Amino acid sequence: MAKVTRDDVARLAGTSTAVVSYVINNGPRPVAPATRERVLAAIKDLGYRPDRVAQAMASRRTDLIGMIVPDARQPFFAEMAHAVEQAAAERGKMVLVGNSDYRTEREVHYLRAFLGMRVSGLILVSQGMSEQAASEIEAWDARVVLLHERPEAIDDVAVVTDDIGGAQLATRHLLEHGHEYVACIGGIENTPSVGDPVADHVEGWRRAMLEAGRSIEGRLIEAPYNRYDAYTVALEVLARPDRPTAIFCATDDQAIGVLRAARELRIDVPGELAVAGFDDVKEAALTDPPLTTIASDRPAMARAAVDLVLDDGLRVAGSRRERLKQFPSALVVRRSCGCR
Repeated sequence: MAKVTRDDVARLAGTSTAVVSYVINNGPRPVAPATRERVLAAIKDLGYRPDRVAQAMASRRTDLIGMIVPDARQPFFAEMAHAVEQAAAERGKMVLVGNSDYRTEREVHYLRAFLGMRVSGLILVSQGMSEQAASEIEAWDARVVLLHERPEAIDDVAVVTDDIGGAQLATRHLLEHGHEYVACIGGIENTPSVGDPVADHVEGWRRAMLEAGRSIEGRLIEAPYNRYDAYTVALEVLARPDRPTAIFCATDDQAIGVLRAARELRIDVPGELAVAGFDDVKEAALTDPPLTTIASDRPAMARAAVDLVLDDGLRVAGSRRERLKQFPSALVVRRSCGCR
């Protein structure tokens, strides 16, 4: 059978090939509803399939969005990537996901690979963009949106949640249960880092503790972001005679590791130990006991990131408020904190 072309669709629909193109690409010009229905009916009847490769060569852009995350095995990043994929599908785009494994060279590798594929834009979930990554983006003049990480430069475009405020909410809530102090399990490097969400979670904990007149000396515990290493660290901390009675974890994955360690040491949660996390991954509602945590509107954040990365006006200079979209954090109370 001869290949069905756009000309064939236009003839059957009684319109021009340009109008067919507008229907297929959802623009750039509007099409009357009746005309759109005729074109869609013709596409279905003829079994027409657009040549995406030819379209990409003509426009120098594909229907792809590149997304780089630190580790898609971690529930938060997996759920965020899924939300971005759904938001992109609503815009007729597909998402390619690469894992940086928290390594600069891997992040740069995927940047080069995705930019070489002429993706429509990049959504970058980074733990701090390196100079090498920034130079690659500048060289390709790429559309990039930071997701989850606050921008260091004022001209960066980013979608974030209120990390500091959310951590304050969780810490205050634990203190309100009458604990002398709240320990914090942060990242493996607890020095402040511009834009790093985990550093912001630690900062929120610090502010809440100091506001309550509590000392933070010796109460910040280093642990990797994942549950397995956090479990190992928690075994050591909870085996001490002066163990804390409340712990705020910078991520839910760390909190899940803490809950496992407490159970293994026969420490009752929340009777002897209150625990709160940050992220509200789906698994948080299924832990034993269910985990009190901080939630953000991931679907809304994903849609905002996709809209920004596909927006032709992304490069237009604007105020920091316009280029930084911050979504509020909310306390999700479950039983691990001591609430019924």
